[in-house]
Amino acid sequence: MQSFRTELEDPIVQKDILELEQKIYAYKNGSLDEDRFRSLRLARGVYGQRQTGVQMVRIKIPFGEISAQQIIRIAEVSDQYSNGNLHLTTRQDIQIHHVSLDETPQLWAELEKDKITLREACGNTVRNITASIFAGIDKKEAFDATPYAKVLFEYLLRNPICQEMGRKFKIAFASSAKDDALTFMHDLGFIPKVREGNRGFKVLLGGGIGSQPNHAKPVNEFLGVDQLIPFTEAVIRVFDKYGERDRRNKARLKFLINEIGLDKFLELVELNKVALPNSSYPIIPHELSIRLPRIYPYKLPDVFNSLYTKWLKSNVFEQKQYDLFAVGIQIDRGDIRSTVARKLVSLIKKYTGDDTRISIGQSLLLRHVPKENLPILFQELVFLKLANPGFHKINDIVACPGTDTCNLGIASSMGLAKELQKVIEIEFPELILEEDISIKISGCMNACGQHTIANIGFQGMTIKAGNKIAPATQLLLGGGNIGDGKGRFAEKLLKVPSKRSPNVLRWILNDFQNNRIKNESFLGYFDRKGNDYYYQNLKHFADVSCLHDEDFIDWGNTEKYEKAIGIGECAGVAIDLVTTLIFEAEDKLLLAQECLDKSAFADSIYHSYSAQTHAAKALLTSTNAKTNSHALIHQNFDIEFADFKNEFGNNFEILISAINENTPSQAFALQYLTQAQSIIQWIKNYRNAQK
Repeated sequence: MQSFRTELEDPIVQKDILELEQKIYAYKNGSLDEDRFRSLRLARGVYGQRQTGVQMVRIKIPFGEISAQQIIRIAEVSDQYSNGNLHLTTRQDIQIHHVSLDETPQLWAELEKDKITLREACGNTVRNITASIFAGIDKKEAFDATPYAKVLFEYLLRNPICQEMGRKFKIAFASSAKDDALTFMHDLGFIPKVREGNRGFKVLLGGGIGSQPNHAKPVNEFLGVDQLIPFTEAVIRVFDKYGERDRRNKARLKFLINEIGLDKFLELVELNKVALPNSSYPIIPHELSIRLPRIYPYKLPDVFNSLYTKWLKSNVFEQKQYDLFAVGIQIDRGDIRSTVARKLVSLIKKYTGDDTRISIGQSLLLRHVPKENLPILFQELVFLKLANPGFHKINDIVACPGTDTCNLGIASSMGLAKELQKVIEIEFPELILEEDISIKISGCMNACGQHTIANIGFQGMTIKAGNKIAPATQLLLGGGNIGDGKGRFAEKLLKVPSKRSPNVLRWILNDFQNNRIKNESFLGYFDRKGNDYYYQNLKHFADVSCLHDEDFIDWGNTEKYEKAIGIGECAGVAIDLVTTLIFEAEDKLLLAQECLDKSAFADSIYHSYSAQTHAAKALLTSTNAKTNSHALIHQNFDIEFADFKNEFGNNFEILISAINENTPSQAFALQYLTQAQSIIQWIKNYRNAQK
């Protein structure tokens, strides 16, 4: 195989990309099984797509911060390797679709020239760390959380503690108590606080959405900033060891906490702090200098005045920095063409500070705009069709890709979002400016479109009418963000044929406008009326006795609907095949030695721990013992293989638990690696004897 050459200076990044290329070659030549290859490519942002023979590539944009040059680079990559479309996600990532697997290494290399990574964008890893788009400019923030999110992102990237967990792990930083980062629905959420002049975070733990939403629990009202990384690392280590690994629908952190209890979980966090490389990790944020653009005084033509007034009200936000403003740009359904992105970059360079943020609402926020530049920036955005009033408003609908590209998609999220947006902007324009009502759509129960926390949510489903199947949506009402780590999950109401969803929305909005008390919010009105009120008034939409031909065709399609669900990869997959576990254990021994040689003692110790666990699982797969968590593997190994203690003088569980009884040091790292080598050799010999 002839490897491609890159111009990258970072040898770690170059090694990553070369490894991906080598594994693609091995997979295509049959020397690497599909499950193991899937794990590797997912951890490098390469995700299977609904269409055969092409991939979705997820580009990781930490806390949504993206420079003008990075936008240009991604646009160029999309043109060269994809179809020229950039899709903004609810995790502040950018996705490009229809990419050839063979070209993903070179694509990644091109991105890295501007320090853009794919690493750990998918799979059973710590996903992109998200943060409020107003961090650093929020008038109500205690301090800017951005530097802390950045340091945590860099600390966890490629960290051995979070490469092969049972499931994905999500972290978010708010800017203030308003909590537009939605910390309540994350595995870990952080809200900046100041106490007696010291910086810290309110900490939320164990949240999640999906088919079984769970509110994160407050576990610390004030965690000092120096404890941000030690606490996060200890939580991840506990999740990695005790989290479910076989039953994917029970493998998130929220289920582990609910199973063993919050107090027990926090006890384990404290026990795991012994193995951490740092008991304290001070973070000293650098004062960020804001690059201010030139001032462009401009008299806006009168023809723009009405639209400009609406735009100022719904899309422009005053920053804490004097006379500077942030400008929200609604990106319909998160899709922006590369040609438009390039033109937008020219405006960013000219009129704003180069500090754009991707929002969890799939839109963009331009920051550090001088007040004098607002009129000319607005006019330029009008010409690009990017000045639509309604940033994060009712018409700025969040929608996952659904059946457009996702394997798990059941119904068309994007097509429905487009139709509902038309209904709102044509029939209910006053609600865009007057109300904060959120609409979110997911193509399946996994809630990538966050429908379970929407004021008005739609989930893709199917509905039967005789012997026919039609696309449908589950309607949910009453979800939303309360603030300061509190939120509410939407209540399921009823299922209707998808083509009736616009009329369902019309009824809901007309009823709200006509019957609410003055200044009553949508959530307040929903609570006053109750779920049954909506059910009784909307249940006729669920009647399937009189469906028409068009009801069997999904939004944005011309062909009759057929339910087709592939194997989903968004939540990771079970990858531990019997034939590869020993090999993987030996790989981890090599990594442990490399880290030991570099004096990265904590990382070396963790690789040795993983090596022993993988090897033990290899033997246990020949028994009926449960192996669905690391802790069970350690316990059951001693039950199934009593000869081990005769050889080593102690139980396997006791030997491997030394990781949490010794602080990281060169001496212990070497001792633990030597132990791992001996144990794996014993396991190999035992297995050979079995054969």
